[in-house]
Amino acid sequence: MRKILVAYFSATGTTKKVAEKLAKATGGNLFEIKPQVEYTSEDLNWNDKKSRSSVEMNDEFSRPEIENVVENIDDYDTVFVGFPVWWYIPPRIIQTFVEKHNMSGKRIIAFATSGGSGIKDSTDFLKKNYSDLNIIEGKRFGWNESLQSIGAWVEKIKKF
Repeated sequence: MRKILVAYFSATGTTKKVAEKLAKATGGNLFEIKPQVEYTSEDLNWNDKKSRSSVEMNDEFSRPEIENVVENIDDYDTVFVGFPVWWYIPPRIIQTFVEKHNMSGKRIIAFATSGGSGIKDSTDFLKKNYSDLNIIEGKRFGWNESLQSIGAWVEKIKKF
């Protein structure tokens, strides 16, 4: 039987809501990827080139520190990794999470929240940067995704 982890980063709470429903639908354990320094609304102002999120996303080497790690990552064989889409790719904190955990041999399924951007560019970015990992393209969810629609998606991907 597969042991599932649903890890997520949520700056505004939208991805958290989806992650909670996904954990319920999969029976997986929930893990919040917490930045060492929380993001403020000013930090998230993508119109300001000097905002924290803009500076991080424009620096390919940026790896925002995280407050926590999954102590028992070896116990999981499937890891859902959720995030809001920033600049068409995952926030840099997702790279911090991936690089701090040994996830070789695991199924990594990306899921994202976004007002309009799809998940393909984000998944391609992760596959390119972590080609040694088994990263599976997941799904982009809206802010009001129902437990039923998330559950239907989980049933569909179980065969992979």
